[in-house]
Amino acid sequence: MSSTPKPAKPPKVKSVPNHIAVVMDGNGRWAKARGLPRTAGHEAGEKALLDVVHGAIAIGVKELSAYAFSTENWRRTPEEVKFLLGFNRDVLRRRRDEMNDLGVKVRWVGKPGRLWKSVIDELEEAQELTKRNSVMTLNMCVNYGGRAEITDAMKAMAHDVRSKKLEPSAITEKTIEKYLYSPKMSDVDMFLRTSGEQRTSNFLPWQSVYAEMVFMDVLWPDVDRTTLWRAIEIYNERERRFGKA
Repeated sequence: MSSTPKPAKPPKVKSVPNHIAVVMDGNGRWAKARGLPRTAGHEAGEKALLDVVHGAIAIGVKELSAYAFSTENWRRTPEEVKFLLGFNRDVLRRRRDEMNDLGVKVRWVGKPGRLWKSVIDELEEAQELTKRNSVMTLNMCVNYGGRAEITDAMKAMAHDVRSKKLEPSAITEKTIEKYLYSPKMSDVDMFLRTSGEQRTSNFLPWQSVYAEMVFMDVLWPDVDRTTLWRAIEIYNERERRFGKA
């Protein structure tokens, strides 16, 4: 008989957020507290992400966005940047079949920019393998920055206005969304950040304008599906008014 404990059942909640954005913060502090290099914290975070994916599917979340590598992460030491890029590539390679078996559609959100070709190749292969899946969408936000996304959208729109493909008077919020990195991405319902920090760090600003912010004082490597479920319970304690009285 297996000694592996059975996964806990998700709580019954009135409302399950359709789209959850996650800032996976605290890997470095987790490693430092154990006298380990920062890279060990990132490695431990892989298990946390996979368990959160399982927990999201179990409770009925349809879209999950993970902040895997930001445009600001290039400011870290060359050694850590090299590790993070290679780690993201290797996680995709190791886990894409598991994601496919779970019915998860993997979608890359970000820009090529300075990304290694090997990272782009793995992202594109994961997208191709899982493109027909419909259980849940996992947005892997790699080389992503919210301001960069909006800036790139404005540049593309300006080009189309100049070439007379787009009339300025016809521009609406829906028009702008079509120029974002992932036009099919739904608005974020719940924004979760771990480690106790309370900021969004340039993650999905356009999509998160009406998201409920949940900040939890737990380091990312210590997160599992029950952490996600607790965050969803907190989300259910909120009243979403979208500007109404």
